[in-house]
Amino acid sequence: MSSPLSSDGNGLSAPLWLLVMVTLSGTMAMHIFVPALPVAGLALGASASSMQQTITLYVLGLAVGQLIYGPISDAVGRRPALLLGLGIYLSASVVALFATTVDVLAAARLLQALGGAAGLSLGRAIVRDTATPARVTKDLALLNLLSLVGPGLSPIVGAFLASQFGWRSIYVFLVVFGSAALAFSAWRLPETNANMRALRVRSMSSDYARLLFNRRFAGFTLGGACCTTTLFPYLATVAYIVHEKMGLPIHTIGWFAAVTITGAGLGTFFTRRFSGSRPAELFLTVGVGLQIAMALLFLLVYWLGWLNPAWLVGITVTMTMGAGIASPAAMGRAMGVVPSLSGSAAGIYGFNQMAMGALSSFLVGFGRDPVVACAVTQFALALFALGCFRWAKTAATPPAV
Repeated sequence: MSSPLSSDGNGLSAPLWLLVMVTLSGTMAMHIFVPALPVAGLALGASASSMQQTITLYVLGLAVGQLIYGPISDAVGRRPALLLGLGIYLSASVVALFATTVDVLAAARLLQALGGAAGLSLGRAIVRDTATPARVTKDLALLNLLSLVGPGLSPIVGAFLASQFGWRSIYVFLVVFGSAALAFSAWRLPETNANMRALRVRSMSSDYARLLFNRRFAGFTLGGACCTTTLFPYLATVAYIVHEKMGLPIHTIGWFAAVTITGAGLGTFFTRRFSGSRPAELFLTVGVGLQIAMALLFLLVYWLGWLNPAWLVGITVTMTMGAGIASPAAMGRAMGVVPSLSGSAAGIYGFNQMAMGALSSFLVGFGRDPVVACAVTQFALALFALGCFRWAKTAATPPAV
């Protein structure tokens, strides 16, 4: 991971470990605060619903922020846009650390997400700038892994910090991490955008329209967002499935969330290992095929009364493995449709991921039975993703620009 990404003859490079670091800064803070919500709410005199807004606002900020940095980085460069975002992220983390009311904390979380969105969006754009065609999918697979495992790993880290050192220690950790990401980016990150273009509101609208009305881009982006966010319905219902349906202690819930890391890691390994020698369509089909099969198996096992920890872990690992296989291929295809707009494309792709994740988490709440609601939502997401990929594949391939 210490080697730089090699460019396709343009001499540009960026350390992959640094792109991993800045990408993780955005995704890690998403759910790291979840275990500390009750304690922090008690300390700040805030209701449970008010504290929950700190999570909702973060997801919203992460989605909207990615739409902003893409076109800005296409115009002024990846480096200044990323440094700006990391600076906002760090400043907001400091404000959150010393917040004395839930309103201040919520505002800080929103700004933190708007800053962290830079790492999530621009890490992908820098890969697209610098990696050779043979390595684009491999390196995007690694960054995509972080968007999958961040929500699963961060609650465990947050629970440990909050239980051992208090809820504010979470923000001490984020301040330290944000400081390191900013410092290393200022030191080691070169400018990788070799095709800058003037920043105008009209041109931004035109660029977004050009991408959104491109059938291939729309299909790969929507499909990629859907297959990636099959994780979100599980995270939204796992507490109820583990504690209420299977009768396990509450303290085990975090580990059932963390098993998503295993599946995403296996899927990413598969994609990085074989992407140079296999067509992207194979990864799209295999990935969403696994997800559709696992959603149906989840329902079958539950209806037969066989649901237990082993079945839940096996199905979840395979489901997230499908996301790890398909999503990088979809991302690479989407960002390659119009190479000169890779920053804007990365922003739209990231926005769709967060928006679809928020929507699926919201929809799963309407089900009376958490297992059925989770499995049906995952099945619908995977099936829609497959349809989007097929729709994009049948579109005519436009000339590279």
